[in-house]
Amino acid sequence: MKSDSQQLSKVTIASLLVALGIIYGDIGTSPLYVLSAILGKRPITELLVYGSVSCIFWTLVFQTTIKYIWLTLQADNQGEGGVFSLYALVRRYGKYLVIPTILGATTLLADGIITPPISVASAIEGLSMVKGLEVTFAPGNNLTIGIVVIILSGLFFFQRFGSQLIGKTFGPVMAVWFGLLLVVGAWNIARYPGIIAALSPHYAYALLAHYPQGFWLLGGVFLCTTGAEALYSDLGHCGVKNIRITWVFVKISLVAAYLGQSAWLMNSHLPSLNGTNPFFEMMPHWFLVPSIIIATMATIIASQALISGSFTLISEAMNMNFWPRVKVRQPTSVKGQIYIPSVNTILWVGCVLMILYFRKSDHMQAAYGFSITVAMMMTTYLLSFYLIYKRKWNIVFVGAIIFICATVEISFFIANSAKIKERWMFLFFELFIFMTMYIWYYARKINNKFVKFVDLGAYIPLLKEMSEDDAIPKFSTHLVYLTKANNRTQIEDKIIKSIFSKKPKRADVYWFLHVHRTEEPYTMSYDVSELVDDKVIKVNLHLGFRVQAKAELYFKQVVRELVANKELNLHVRPDGSTRYNPEPDLKFVVIEKFLSVENEFALREGLLLSSYFFMKSISLSDAKAFGLDKSDVVVEQVPLIYQPTQLTELTRINNK
Repeated sequence: MKSDSQQLSKVTIASLLVALGIIYGDIGTSPLYVLSAILGKRPITELLVYGSVSCIFWTLVFQTTIKYIWLTLQADNQGEGGVFSLYALVRRYGKYLVIPTILGATTLLADGIITPPISVASAIEGLSMVKGLEVTFAPGNNLTIGIVVIILSGLFFFQRFGSQLIGKTFGPVMAVWFGLLLVVGAWNIARYPGIIAALSPHYAYALLAHYPQGFWLLGGVFLCTTGAEALYSDLGHCGVKNIRITWVFVKISLVAAYLGQSAWLMNSHLPSLNGTNPFFEMMPHWFLVPSIIIATMATIIASQALISGSFTLISEAMNMNFWPRVKVRQPTSVKGQIYIPSVNTILWVGCVLMILYFRKSDHMQAAYGFSITVAMMMTTYLLSFYLIYKRKWNIVFVGAIIFICATVEISFFIANSAKIKERWMFLFFELFIFMTMYIWYYARKINNKFVKFVDLGAYIPLLKEMSEDDAIPKFSTHLVYLTKANNRTQIEDKIIKSIFSKKPKRADVYWFLHVHRTEEPYTMSYDVSELVDDKVIKVNLHLGFRVQAKAELYFKQVVRELVANKELNLHVRPDGSTRYNPEPDLKFVVIEKFLSVENEFALREGLLLSSYFFMKSISLSDAKAFGLDKSDVVVEQVPLIYQPTQLTELTRINNK
């Protein structure tokens, strides 16, 4: 994948536009609601306005620019970012990194539920500021809610067709959006230039230290940087250089927008916001409707980016054994673009329930932000391992950096913890995601403890003998087993039992196929060990954690290459049919476990394994997950005996 990395490192007008369209949707639409979330119904004072915009500016400096743009983007895994990419880089260095990874992924997925409705609702509610439409499109009005639901439903419906067509417009639309923020913000700043003084950190300190309950305003301030975690997750789409260059323009535009809104507030002399949105209020009256249209398009793009990111996150979770296998489709030929129907449905239902439950964007603001603070804290924790063990940075220097990041994020977390009472029902969704990942990962670990490997070499003479024994009916010309064995000379004992027990499976060639998930995202390679010429062959497929496991497709390609290189002779079938169909007669055997009734469990293991096998029963089978055709597959069921039931003595009664 070297060429892909080189491609991403190029900086062109097109690549910069792509970065604008994909990376900044979430953080770029924050000006729609951040200041109104901070001010709420509070009396508007100079300390509140100046302190708020100062806190926003320095949050963008420390949290977004320093932590993410400069520091976290260095933790790229072959050009890819995100919590699972970071975990893949550091998992060997810490025993307890699984829980932070699951928490980070859970809270990032939760962001995909609340960001689309809050962004789209904030834009549509701007129609209530158009003269004559105040009542018709009032926040919380059924018509306003209906429009938001229709937009969100349409967005999720069109996911199945891919975003390739509309994706071409993302960059130009977001360029127009940030241009709008810059121009209108600068126009308002020019009308009240004294607002520039608010960039001094003195005002941020004064707000937090002297304003009544000023610390808790950080819950609203944090909303200005919620898209930073998604920014890191989308690293692989654009490359570090393109992100860092475009961030200069984006940050200037965002700061101008926040300063512009603050300037309007100081000019307006309003006692309080009273339900108005300073973002749309600072617009020239003649430009209000066009600004609402542009804002709506920007929020749709932001929502699309989060939805696509959720698909990628779940795909990585499946490949790294954190999520049950579900159906994955590739709607277009664009690399990396996938569609997961089950995730799409969950997100759609979640987003619609959010808008129906909260009704207004300001109600959602009160519940928004808690999840992302957790995701950011988990990234910081994993990042510390990366900087120390992979980058070999001085541990004191790393400790100082992590201390600053942790202090900022813990402050935001404490401030956002006050929102829990506003979002209690949202916790059920997060708990569902967390428990799914936790159960799937740890139950598989327990399951794998009972995988017993044996020396394949000890059975090779018996395999050769049975293969040539015409008294046994031939099961298949080529018999393929999926195996977990990394070692070329080992195999699971259940595979040996499958071959020799009950009805022995005679074949001309025995293949053992192992799919190895690499720490790199897009690896696609293989190696072959021919233990017996044209008789017993081990194939290892090395696939990156972002590559779909189409095992049968890749295996057939390996066979064709071996034949072309004259390393393998395809066996002629005795019935003469090879003359009409030269394709090899392949039969895949998939061995699936079920929980035996002979088990007695401790509480934790019992709950884990019972939940795991339930999820396994409703998820994709191993055959479908590995891309095996039904006509070529034989599925065998074997019991998992974790803790055998203690045998008891039976007393025989003689009946005379």
